[in-house]
Amino acid sequence: MADVWPGAPIYTLLYDEEATQERFEEHPVVTSPLQRVGARQSGFRRLLPLLPLAARRLPLEEAKLVVSSSSAFAHGVRPANDAVHVCYCHSPFRYAWHERRRAREEAPAPLRPAVDGMLGAIRRWDRRSSEGVTHYIANSEITRRRIRDFWGRDATIVHPPVAVERFEPDHPEDFFLFVGEVVRHKRVDIALEAARKAGVRLKVVGTGPDLERLESQYGHSAEFVGRVGDGRLEKLYARARALVVPNVEEFGITAVEAQAAGRPVVAAGAGGALETVVAGETGVHFPPGDVDALAEIMRHTDFDRFDSGRIVGRAQRFSVHRFQQRLRDAVRQVAA
Repeated sequence: MADVWPGAPIYTLLYDEEATQERFEEHPVVTSPLQRVGARQSGFRRLLPLLPLAARRLPLEEAKLVVSSSSAFAHGVRPANDAVHVCYCHSPFRYAWHERRRAREEAPAPLRPAVDGMLGAIRRWDRRSSEGVTHYIANSEITRRRIRDFWGRDATIVHPPVAVERFEPDHPEDFFLFVGEVVRHKRVDIALEAARKAGVRLKVVGTGPDLERLESQYGHSAEFVGRVGDGRLEKLYARARALVVPNVEEFGITAVEAQAAGRPVVAAGAGGALETVVAGETGVHFPPGDVDALAEIMRHTDFDRFDSGRIVGRAQRFSVHRFQQRLRDAVRQVAA
């Protein structure tokens, strides 16, 4: 998105220059007051109650056109009244809306009333903030529906960018792959339990707050690789029998990355996977949450029958160039 508007200033709640590897050095970066607390990728979640206010405080009064990228609070920025604000929405904040029960269950019992109150306040703030956006762009059909259901706003769809040119096919080996944050809402436990039942190997790439618990429970039947560099990840995708996507994703970039490497995807049959994984051609869908169905697919599907070249061809629909072109056109249309 930044490359679509070279040199444009970037306003963000928190900026970890080391983690972003100086990717935005040609853009002036302006942060919220929370930057002074020194939060990093591993600990920013503790600042949750402060993030809506921090978004409001970003100094955008002089901007005439704002393009925000929001999975929770960025759409709540406050530019001038006559500014055009186009929000690229990855999802309304999941724990305040469609995963409220999970947010409550993850909190210690004595704190649950406080969590309920905080999330209720965030929902009210969220609805008010949505009214200040000129136009929403959703990353998928399921996100478009949630924008309509939660905020009463319509949206166009522009699928996210995937660096498909990074990947190339290789000879697959005898393991399945999961790639992503190891957090509860990614449902890594479903993939691990299904692999255990099917008696197949599963490699888990990623870290997160749920890693220690899952490693202690499934360390004997799965390999937890942790965070890996781009080169190794590309090889893992290309050599896996298939990528497993156990959660209902808004879009699911890993599913496209695996296909760009020529490998099929086994995905929960809802959400973004219905737009990225073509059943029988680039992968297989299973009923969301059904461990036994996933185990049967992992055990009995002939993944060698999938045409690697055709899979790669399907992945090209989600290239960075195509995303940038569609985003630029959408913003121009609104701004005009």
